[in-house]
Amino acid sequence: MPVIVLEARDFTSPLFLVRTLEVFSSCTAFSLVASLEHKSSNSSSDPSSDTFSIFCMFTWCFFFVITLLIHIISIIQFHSLIPISWKNLTMTVALLGVMMSLSSTVVFPWIVMDHGTVSPRALAATVASGLTFVAYAAESCVLRTQAHEQRGYISSLPGFLKIIQLWGGLKMIPLMVIISNMTTGILWQFWICCVSYGTCIFISLVILVVILGDFAGRCLLPFDRFLAAFSLIGVLLYMLATVICLTKILQMGETESNPHNLNVVIMETVVSSVTLLAYTVDLAFSIKLLCDRSHI
Repeated sequence: MPVIVLEARDFTSPLFLVRTLEVFSSCTAFSLVASLEHKSSNSSSDPSSDTFSIFCMFTWCFFFVITLLIHIISIIQFHSLIPISWKNLTMTVALLGVMMSLSSTVVFPWIVMDHGTVSPRALAATVASGLTFVAYAAESCVLRTQAHEQRGYISSLPGFLKIIQLWGGLKMIPLMVIISNMTTGILWQFWICCVSYGTCIFISLVILVVILGDFAGRCLLPFDRFLAAFSLIGVLLYMLATVICLTKILQMGETESNPHNLNVVIMETVVSSVTLLAYTVDLAFSIKLLCDRSHI
């Protein structure tokens, strides 16, 4: 099968330009932060700084690599030979890039950056991370405005909710690492939250694999019931985790002397609440879809 390269006008299309900006800005962000890593590790006294620094670096590096691959494959028009749903893959990367880049843009200047001696490179890295967020947001808008037959399931509102659910689970990983190093808190609460978040991450990845691989027709259960069951599990687990988080805030508000520990638990509660809302709305959509099909 011959390889087809984009025509000259395609190199000035909005999609080509925003993906170029994504690659450039994410590369700039992690390159600047990598040059400051030895300085920040010595000067930072925040125990969560190293963990969130790894989170930010992973975000920028991962999306730089995956976006560069998508960019190259789009240029040589090789995506027709890849056994995955290309329209769902590109929208998944764009939406998840929006959420993860926004998280890095907020977390890096707030927690990772050394506020005592602010470096111009650190400020430039924050700006580059912000540009990455803007570029991914622009790409998601461009993909959303394509013709209906060119848009996949991820472009719909239920698909976007699936991305929020995955983002919430990924955001919990560095938070759980930080909380595991705290000397306060009850051990069983920590492990229940870890099991809940881990189960939901696994569920989100399974759903994503089914969607990207177009395996919906091969599921043992109808795909709509499959999604409804997973959404219900996510609602129950995140409801349990959110209640535990609120309980920990009340307990730490009375006894905790370190405000940093309390801030981390509050961050966990906010992310858990947002993810719980995404699962709840997704479950409502799934139930409505099942009811509509039952009346046909």
